[in-house]
Amino acid sequence: MLNATARPGSATKSLTPVPDPRPKKPGKRRGAWADGHARTIVSPLELKSRWGRKIYWALLTAVVIVFTLVFVFPLYWMVTGAMKTGEEIARMPPSLFPESPDFSVFADAWELFDIGTLLKNTLFYAGGAWLFALAVDVSAAYALSKLRPMFGNVILAGMLATLMIPPIVVMIPAYITVTDVPVFGWHLLNSPWAIWFPVAANGFNIFLLKRFFDSIPNELLEAAEIDGVPPWRILVSIILPISRPILGVVSIFTVVAVFKDFVWPLLVLPDSEKMTISVGLSQTAGAVTQNQIMAGLVIASVPMIIVFFFFQRSIMAGLTAGSLKG
Repeated sequence: MLNATARPGSATKSLTPVPDPRPKKPGKRRGAWADGHARTIVSPLELKSRWGRKIYWALLTAVVIVFTLVFVFPLYWMVTGAMKTGEEIARMPPSLFPESPDFSVFADAWELFDIGTLLKNTLFYAGGAWLFALAVDVSAAYALSKLRPMFGNVILAGMLATLMIPPIVVMIPAYITVTDVPVFGWHLLNSPWAIWFPVAANGFNIFLLKRFFDSIPNELLEAAEIDGVPPWRILVSIILPISRPILGVVSIFTVVAVFKDFVWPLLVLPDSEKMTISVGLSQTAGAVTQNQIMAGLVIASVPMIIVFFFFQRSIMAGLTAGSLKG
C-alpha cells in the first residue's frame, strides 16, 4: 500500500510505501533446496515408507559389496594363490580357498628373489625422488602462485599440456637424454640420478600445489614483506607449515609412482644389484614356481598397502584442500 501525502506549496504528491498489515498467504517455494532437502533419485517421502527404506538399503548394500569385490578380489586372489600348490593354481575351475595353506612360501620367495635388497634399492630411489620432487615442484608452484613471473600462465599451460602426452611417447627421448645429458655429457645409466631427474618435475603435482598456494591469503605474505622477510624465508616459514596436507599428497603420489614403475627402471637400471623390486621380480619369475611369484608380489605390495592405510585421510584432505576459496 502507498500513503499519499501532499506537501505545502507543492502540486505533486509524495508516495511513501507502507507495509501491508494483512498476512501473506504461504506460497510454494521452488528449487532443489525448497524443502530443506536436495532432489535425489529417491524422494524423502519414499524413504519414510517401510518398503522404500528396505529397497534403498538393499540396493546401497548391493552396490557397495559389488564395488568392494571388484577392487579387493584381485588382492585376495594374489594372497590365496601364494598359499596354494602349483596343481591348485592350474586347476579348472579354480578354487577360491587353498586346501592346505602353506605360509613357508613367503620365506622361500624372500630368499629366492632377494627381496631385502630389492626393497632397499626401491626405498632409496623413492626417498631421493621424494626430496627432488618437493624441491622442484614446491619452488615452481610458489613462483607461479605468489611471485607471478612474466608469462606465468603460459608456463603453467605448457606444464599441464605435458599431462596429455602418453609417457611411452617421451620414453625414447628421455632415455637418450640420460645416456648422454646435453651440455654436461653425463652418463646416468645404472645410477639413481636416472630415476630422480625425470620424477623431479611433475606437471600434475605443480598444479595441485599451485591451487593450494592460491588459497593462502596474500595479506599474510604482504605483512611478512613489510617486516622485511625475503621470499625464500616466506616460503620456508609461512607457506610450507600451512601446506602440510597438500605436501603429504604430493609425497605419497611421488613415492607410489617410483615404487610401482616398471618400464623406466627396466631401461635405465640393467644391473641386477641396482634393480627395483618390480623389475627384480620379473627378471627371476621364469626360474621359480607360480605360487612363489605370487608370494613375492604379496610381499612387494605390503609397503604400499601400509602407506595407504596410514595416509588415506591425508590423501582426501589434500585433494580437497585449496579447492574452495573464502
